[in-house]
Amino acid sequence: MKKLLLGLFGTLGVSNAFANPACAVCTVAIGATLTISRKLGVCDNAVAVWLGAFLVIMGYWAIKWFDKKNWHFWGRDIFLMALTFSMIAGLYIHHLSYSPCYWIFDAFLFWAIIGGLVYIISQKLYEYMKRRNNNHAHFPFEKVVLAIVMLMITSMLVSKFAM
Repeated sequence: MKKLLLGLFGTLGVSNAFANPACAVCTVAIGATLTISRKLGVCDNAVAVWLGAFLVIMGYWAIKWFDKKNWHFWGRDIFLMALTFSMIAGLYIHHLSYSPCYWIFDAFLFWAIIGGLVYIISQKLYEYMKRRNNNHAHFPFEKVVLAIVMLMITSMLVSKFAM
């Protein structure tokens, strides 16, 4: 049965995503929230926060896949993260127009970067809290809850105060 499931996941292009630093529950939660909020007409900047977090998770998965294949080269991790962030153009090229308002960044790209940073900070905070608790989580799925709550607070602040 396990070989059948791994074969099915391999066919779908999601093989061996079980030992990644970003759990599958968190990935599905962020991806579903992004889709639902976009359909409900939520502010594009708030959607960008969730998209940034989602793309960071995809970057983590790409890095783990490169580790599994033993592909190492100078600047690999930065290249893979930049590559995943470039997917913004493919996702929303027809929905958004470029209008730089944060230095040279478009507002959507800027808030996607902020969302990615918030996700990374949430994971570092989880690791810190876990270390302080004898390497045990305080409650089940603490890593997921921490990321979702931090992203929710950020997206609420963005939609309230961003232009």
